[in-house]
Parts: sequence; C-alpha cells; structure tokens
Amino acid sequence: MSDEEDQQRRAPKLNERILSSLSKRSVAAHAWHDLELGPEAPHIFNCVVEITKGSKVKYELDKKTGMIKVDRVLYSSVVYPHNYGFIPRTLCEDNDPMDVLILMQEPVLPGCFLRARPIGLMPMIDQGEKDDKIIAVCADDPEYKHFTDFKQLSPHRVHEIRRFFEDYKKNENKEVAVNDFLSPENAVDAIQYSMDLYAEYLMHTLGRS
Repeated sequence: MSDEEDQQRRAPKLNERILSSLSKRSVAAHAWHDLELGPEAPHIFNCVVEITKGSKVKYELDKKTGMIKVDRVLYSSVVYPHNYGFIPRTLCEDNDPMDVLILMQEPVLPGCFLRARPIGLMPMIDQGEKDDKIIAVCADDPEYKHFTDFKQLSPHRVHEIRRFFEDYKKNENKEVAVNDFLSPENAVDAIQYSMDLYAEYLMHTLGRS
C-alpha cells in the first residue's frame, strides 16, 4: 500500500469528521440556561447581548434553541442607544429572562456575553404587562466601570434612554409606559427576585420529570 493510499484510508473525509463530532454532543449550549450568572451576582453578573448599540434590528433569544434570532426591524426611526440583552438563569413574570441595557463605549456583537453592574431599574409597562429593564454598565469598561448609580449619568443620557423605550413601538400602535428610574438597590432586588423565580421554576420542572 502506498503512503497516499494509507493516508486516505486513515483520514476520514471532512463531512465524516463533522458528523462524528456532532454525534458526540447531545445538545448545544443554551445561552439562557447554561451560562452561569457569576460568583458576584446579583451585584455583578454575566449577561448576553442580543442587540448591538446603534442597531435598528430587534434581535432576541429564541427560547427553544438558545440561539439569537431576528424578531423584526423596528418600525420607528430609532436605534438602540446602548447594547441590550438578558441575564441568564433569571425569570420574570412575562416568562422571559430579565432584560438589561448595558452602557459601555463600544457596540458588542449579538450572542456575546459580558460582566455588568446594575446602576438602576427602569420600571416599564408594555401593552399592559410589566416589562422592567435593568440599567447597567459594563464591569470591564474603564470608562464606565466606576459608575454605581444612574444618577451619576447626565440627565440627557437618562432622558435619551427613557425616550427610546417610550417611542420605539409607537409606529406599531403598541402602548409603552416608562416610569421614573429606581435605585441600584431596587435593581439588585429585582435581579435577585428573578434569580429566585428561575430556581423555583427549575425545581418545579425537575420535580415533574
């Protein structure tokens, strides 16, 4: 047998190697359930970016697959003022993970995760349902990591964030109401509550299996 024939016999074809590697995985990692919150949660936590700062595309978590999907393009002439995503292993009353807006210098690609610190809570009602948002800063951004309270932001920045969420669904004829921002302590409490709700749901689900 020649060296070339021996090499062909020993090295599987590319598609065979791919199929072999796939067969060894029972399930892909799920951004909501598999990513840990981090040892300092809820004071500093991991979060997954769904929507890039400056984007008009509304990406969101596909809860079945754990992948980031395109939900729609915003109907209004606005873009997300900061990176936006969710906190893994949390659960809110709307059956979604806790939403978070992350202030930092640069846009981050959808699907990436980073460490964030809560600086406030934005109470919001979306079409009659509670849909609060955590306002946070990137814990590893030298320009923002020292912020501990939304009151340290300029009044214009706070107004810009609030106005975006008040307006971004207007052309869809959907009503959104945003109330005054609450303290970092309220944000920490909200995250902890969503962590507890997720754990309770998980225990209930495992108990039925």
